[in-house]
Amino acid sequence: MVEVKSVDSHSVAIKQLCFKLLANREHSKKDLLNKLLAKGFEHDISVEVIDNLCQEGWQSDLRFAESYARYRMQKGFGPLYINYELKKQGINQFDLEPIVISTVSSWLELAEKVYLKKYDDQVCLDRNEWAKRSRFLMQRGFSNTIISTLFEHLNIKF
Repeated sequence: MVEVKSVDSHSVAIKQLCFKLLANREHSKKDLLNKLLAKGFEHDISVEVIDNLCQEGWQSDLRFAESYARYRMQKGFGPLYINYELKKQGINQFDLEPIVISTVSSWLELAEKVYLKKYDDQVCLDRNEWAKRSRFLMQRGFSNTIISTLFEHLNIKF
């Protein structure tokens, strides 16, 4: 009997910490679990509590992914970067397109916004400057296709 009470009190403490974390922002299951384990809570009980929170609608990997993707897009990051970051958070399959449409109309528009914020509208570049600007967009998570299309759209040539 005492052991059951101990497990229940751990569950309550875990649930309270999860609510506190989720009150600040959305978290993925993996993120919540890592934070609980760092606080010294037992793995199995933590997983059970997180699963219950998911079933009750308090935690959602979908809501986390949408929130995270929207935040990163607003910071000027592209699809490759966002998908990579979501995979690190334990979100493997997620369609970014609905969020892109609600945040900006297209990846090209976002890439253009990011590019023009950093660089002037100079259209004739030498090879080194063109490569530098391409690398910048790649590091932001935009694909070669988006970058090529953007440069074509802005009439940038080297």
